[in-house]
Amino acid sequence: MTASPPPTFDGKAFVRSLSTAPGVYRMFAADDSVLYVGKAGALRKRVASYFSNTPKPARTLAMLAQVARMEVTVTRTEAEALLLENQLIKSTHPRYNVLLRDDKSYPFVLLTQEAWPRLAMHRGARAIPGRYFGPYPGVGAVRETLNLMHRLFRLRSCEDSVFRNRSRPCLQYQIGRCSAPCVGLVPAREYNEAVRRVGLFLDGRSDELASELEQSMAAASERLDFEEAARVRDLIGAIRKLQARQYVDGRAADLDVLACAMQGTRACVLLLAFRDGRNLGTRAFHPRTNGVDNPAEVLSAFVSQYYAEQPPPGEIVLDRDIEDRELLQAALSAAAGKRIVVKCSVRGERAGYLDLARRNAELALATELGSQATQQARLESVRELLGVADLPSRMECFDISHTMGEATVASCVVFDGNGPVRGQYRRYNIAGIEPGDDYAAMHQALERRFRRAVEDNGVLPDVLLIDGGAGQVAQARSVLSDLGIDGITLVGVAKGEGRRAGHEALLLADGREIRPGPESPGLQLIQQVRDEAHRFAITGHRGRRQKARNTSRLEDIPGIGPRRRANLLRHFGGLGGLKSAGAEEIARVEGINAALAERIYASLHGLPGAGASEQDASSQT
Repeated sequence: MTASPPPTFDGKAFVRSLSTAPGVYRMFAADDSVLYVGKAGALRKRVASYFSNTPKPARTLAMLAQVARMEVTVTRTEAEALLLENQLIKSTHPRYNVLLRDDKSYPFVLLTQEAWPRLAMHRGARAIPGRYFGPYPGVGAVRETLNLMHRLFRLRSCEDSVFRNRSRPCLQYQIGRCSAPCVGLVPAREYNEAVRRVGLFLDGRSDELASELEQSMAAASERLDFEEAARVRDLIGAIRKLQARQYVDGRAADLDVLACAMQGTRACVLLLAFRDGRNLGTRAFHPRTNGVDNPAEVLSAFVSQYYAEQPPPGEIVLDRDIEDRELLQAALSAAAGKRIVVKCSVRGERAGYLDLARRNAELALATELGSQATQQARLESVRELLGVADLPSRMECFDISHTMGEATVASCVVFDGNGPVRGQYRRYNIAGIEPGDDYAAMHQALERRFRRAVEDNGVLPDVLLIDGGAGQVAQARSVLSDLGIDGITLVGVAKGEGRRAGHEALLLADGREIRPGPESPGLQLIQQVRDEAHRFAITGHRGRRQKARNTSRLEDIPGIGPRRRANLLRHFGGLGGLKSAGAEEIARVEGINAALAERIYASLHGLPGAGASEQDASSQT
């Protein structure tokens, strides 16, 4: 079979206008969506290969049949083309590229940049000023690292809100994991030195750190400060003991081992990571292959996309050779500012790690496929329960959470054929309704969600689940009708007799009520979606309620500014201690007189006299 260019696009004529320079090309469909992004060492030669008469895979032919136009961007080097290709793939999500699923949950160790730096685990966007070490394959590796760092160097781990309001050392100080900078038990110079040493260790410079500590121990001995010398000796011993079990092939390596397993077009890439010789464990990735069935192509796409976002180690070992391996090596080295080696042929311990990664990749893929088969069976059961023609590709569920009408929050969770799509979850802070009116809260949340979808031509669910009975379903029906939305299967999930799980009633739009029972795979999936919406709503409600209780009480009292608020919280160890104090005790705090203390007490306990005139307030400043 030979390829024929689509009738709306003359590929051969387009090729004649191209140069032989390196660059990136993009294929667009008639609706202007991006079909494919690719790089080329020579644009004319690479693009021409698509429109030649040589045989091509069915996937490529299907893609070419949809091409309406193409664009190219010329770069100075092929390495620049590789970097631009990764950026465009991430921003446009082409239909036919292998896509590394967007995952912002990589755990890092964060060393904050402030007067008394904090050492803690961090996920998500790296917006907090400081140094980020990682990413680590899993949370377990981060916790092990933090446990070691706190034992050796005794940096604080507490949040700033806790740190600023401590009046005495916490338990971490008592068990030897913190030096208590919150109450001034460690000099700033000594704490900063510990911060610097943590940076050395996490940078993989433990040999340099150990040598430096040996000099410090000798200097302490010469000063006859034997207690300090003994403390440093124990620290050196702990580092040397750790190094004794860190070496790979006789040296402390920074190394990633990657293996790819495939079954059909489903893929798993397994990462086994070492930093400073420490085995940080494994992490399995399941990229979207979009029809690609070649493991080398999947692995090549994974390496270029993953290390465009994450700092590469000095050595990357692959379980098979990939196209443009030397180009990837040069591009990664240029971006990292150091030499990065990408290899696929190894011996010794590395070969053993590669075999371990292969076996774990196959196991992770088998587990994923098993869970996918179960998910498909549950979706099929949902289709039968609801009497719809096609498997649901997108389900959304709404729930409401509040405490006696306070801080009402609505949640919307999204599930697709693979399970939860957490990046598309949404919360809605409900306002302007009668406290406790769940119907009005549901109506407001649904109206906000679907009005925006209509205005922005956004995505709509196949199945809309409402946690509630006939009244809540009526609100959903009213919103969809008012906005002119049809084609959505609306289902109410009402609690069963005695609120027993598995005995829920499903309320359908035509008035039918079905009770599938606890053995129904479809009901089990609906329960999972409903429970996730409930969890997400409760989490949002608690956060909103706690924020309101912690911040507004003091800030809303006339005469209380940042300094007095800090003095109050520091004196009583937090808002709880302040609420339990009497007005006379509050008046003993620096800057608080008797009249202001009475107002504070009244405000915290909902008593008359909590307000003050502007004149009263100004007199307390």
